[in-house]
Amino acid sequence: MQLFYVPDSAADIIELPPDEARHCVQVLRRRKGDVIHWVDGKGGWYSGTIVDAGKKTCQVIVDSARHEYGKRPFRLHLAVAPTKQIDRMEWLLEKAAEIGVDEITLLLCAHSERKQVRLDRLEKILVSAMKQSLKAYLPQLNDLTRFPDFIRQNNSAQQSFIAYVDTDQTQHLKDLCLPGRDVCLLIGPEGDFHPEEVRTALAAGCRQVSLGPSRLRTETAGMVGCAIINLVNQ
Repeated sequence: MQLFYVPDSAADIIELPPDEARHCVQVLRRRKGDVIHWVDGKGGWYSGTIVDAGKKTCQVIVDSARHEYGKRPFRLHLAVAPTKQIDRMEWLLEKAAEIGVDEITLLLCAHSERKQVRLDRLEKILVSAMKQSLKAYLPQLNDLTRFPDFIRQNNSAQQSFIAYVDTDQTQHLKDLCLPGRDVCLLIGPEGDFHPEEVRTALAAGCRQVSLGPSRLRTETAGMVGCAIINLVNQ
């Protein structure tokens, strides 16, 4: 199934955004009378019939709408430090969106090697992953946030975990994460979290967890953490 993204789908007749319209009409060769499907990124799943198709425009009349499509009984917030090689971070965001994540905050940590990101490019990757995985919710993407600021501001999750490389840590995320409750998972940069950052997180109520015996790259740890939390909630 080909899925399109139309953020504003409140009217009875909607117009696809320019990029989506071009893809629909010029690449996929959809024509007047064809039925297409789209999501609004806020839980809405729609079906409609094309009533006008030009080279750069596509108008569709809404035939059916489903709201809160695929809504889950918990929220997953992934807070992760961007990798030095941005393609690895792009890979993580793509896989996290496919697996299931509600919010992503990019962390600026003491050991961070990347201190700038292009949010517009990362947003496009999330949109593509949402459509590819047939989801109706677009993960919220937050800009780079200093670690202390994030810890101070993030107090909404019912359970918060920090994955920190520690040979003495034996409590696994899968054993501590409770289903049906909002989760925030913190993943550090390639150089891992600074010990002071770990102390700050623990003092704020985060629980230190292991993701297994292997030492994982940042992007692998983020993907594994998302997979574990989603599996616990199945």
